[in-house]
Amino acid sequence: MQNNQASDKKNYFLRLLRLLHLRGKQLFDRFANKKLKHGILTAIPFWSGSFIVGVIAVIYAWLFHHAELLMFAIVGYHKWLLFLILPTGFILSWWIVKKFSPYASGSGIPQVIASIELAAPETDKKVSQLLGLRTILVKIVSSLVLVLGGGAVGREGPTIQISGSVFHIINRFIPKWWPRVSHKNMILTGAAAGLSAAFNTPLGGIVFAVEELTKIHFSYFKTALFTAIIIAGLTAQQLAGSYLYLGYPQVADLRFSEFLVILLVAAIAGFSAAVMSKVMLAILRFKKKLKNNKEQLLFLFFTSMVIAGFAYFFSETILSSGKDLMEHYLFTTDKHAAGIVPFSRILGNTLSFSSGGAGGIFAPALSSGATIGSAVSGWFQFAAPHTNVMILAGMVGFLTGVTRSPFTSAIVVLEMTDRHSIILQLMTAALVAYVFARVVSGKSLYEILKNNYIKELQSSAPGLQSTSEASK
Repeated sequence: MQNNQASDKKNYFLRLLRLLHLRGKQLFDRFANKKLKHGILTAIPFWSGSFIVGVIAVIYAWLFHHAELLMFAIVGYHKWLLFLILPTGFILSWWIVKKFSPYASGSGIPQVIASIELAAPETDKKVSQLLGLRTILVKIVSSLVLVLGGGAVGREGPTIQISGSVFHIINRFIPKWWPRVSHKNMILTGAAAGLSAAFNTPLGGIVFAVEELTKIHFSYFKTALFTAIIIAGLTAQQLAGSYLYLGYPQVADLRFSEFLVILLVAAIAGFSAAVMSKVMLAILRFKKKLKNNKEQLLFLFFTSMVIAGFAYFFSETILSSGKDLMEHYLFTTDKHAAGIVPFSRILGNTLSFSSGGAGGIFAPALSSGATIGSAVSGWFQFAAPHTNVMILAGMVGFLTGVTRSPFTSAIVVLEMTDRHSIILQLMTAALVAYVFARVVSGKSLYEILKNNYIKELQSSAPGLQSTSEASK
C-alpha cells in the first residue's frame, strides 16, 4: 500500500515536471520568436539603408573620378581653358546649392552632426532641411560640377551627408506599427556606413561614429552600427571590387632621429590645418556680409581666377581632390615635393571649400598632409620607405588638425594603406597634430560649422533646441 502511494507521488511529480518543462519550453519559444521577430524588424531599416548607401557610394565615386579625369583632359588639351572652366564650375556649383538646397553646401559632415543633435519628433522638419532626397541630388550634382571645374574638393564628406540622408528618409517612411527605431541612431549609423563605403575603411567608420559624431553610449547602437557598416562595405566591394584607397606603400622602421622628424611633420601639419580652417571660417563670415548675388558672383569669379592663375603660372597641384598627388608621392621615384606644393594644396582647399558649392575636405586634407610629409622628407633626403612613413604621418596630422579626431584619422589612414607596422607612429602623429591644432583654435572646423547650422535653424524657429542643449 505504502509502495503504491510512493509510486503515485513519484509519477505525479514526474508528470508535473514534464508539464512544467513543456510549458516553459512553449513560453521560451514564444518569447524567443517574438524577440527574434522584433530584432529582425528593427534591423531591416538599417540593412536596407546600408545596401542603398553602398550602391550610391560606388556610383558617386565613379562619377567623381571621371569628372576629375575629364577636368585634367580639358586642361591638358589647352591650359588656358583653366580660366574658363574654373569660374564656370565655381559659380554654377554655388548657384545649384543656393537655388535648390542651401544646406547641401560644403563637406556635409557638420550638417550630419547638427542633424544628430537636433533629431527629435518635433524637429523633424528642421532635420529635413539638412538631410533628404533634395540634399542627395544637389550634393552629387554640385560637387561634380565643382570638381569638373577644377575645385580642390573631395567626395568623402558629401558621401557621409548623402548616407545620413538615405537613413533619414528610410526612418521617415517606417510605418507606425513597426518597432520603434531611434532617429538619432539611424542618422549616425548612416553616416558611419557612408565613411566605410567611401574609403573602404569599416573600422574607420566605427571609430568615426564614436569619436566624431556622437557622445551617446556606444552599447545602445553598436549592433546596428556594426551590421550597417559591414553591409555598406560589402555592397561597395561587390560592385567596385576589394581595394585599398591608396594601395600598399613601402615603409621602413625608423631610428630615433627619424622618429623625431615625424613629430616635426605632425606639428607642421596640425598647425597648418588649424590655420587653414580659421581662414576658411573667416572667408565664410566675409561672404555672409556680401549684400547681394552680384557681389557673391564677383567674389566667386575672383577666387576661381586666383586658382586658375596659380595653376597656369605655377603649379597644377592646386587642382582636384589630390588623390593623384598622394599616389604620386607614395608610389613613384619622385618622392620629395617642392615647397610650393603644400602651399598650393592648402590654397586650393581653402578657396574651393569656401566657394559655397558642395564638396568635402577629407581627401584634400589628406593630400595636403601628404605633400607636407613629402616636402619635409626632402629637407633630410630620406630614402623612399622612410619618406612614405613621413607622408602617411603628414596625412594623419593634417586630417587631425581639421577634424580634431586623432584616432579616426590614424585608423582611416591605416586601413587605406594596410600599414599596420607603423600604427604607433601614426597615432603619435595624430596626438602631436591635435595638440598643435588646439594652439590655434580650441574647436574644429566641423564643430564651428555645426554650431552655425544649428543657430541658423534656431533663428527660424526660436523654440528649437538641440538634444545636447535640452539635456543641460
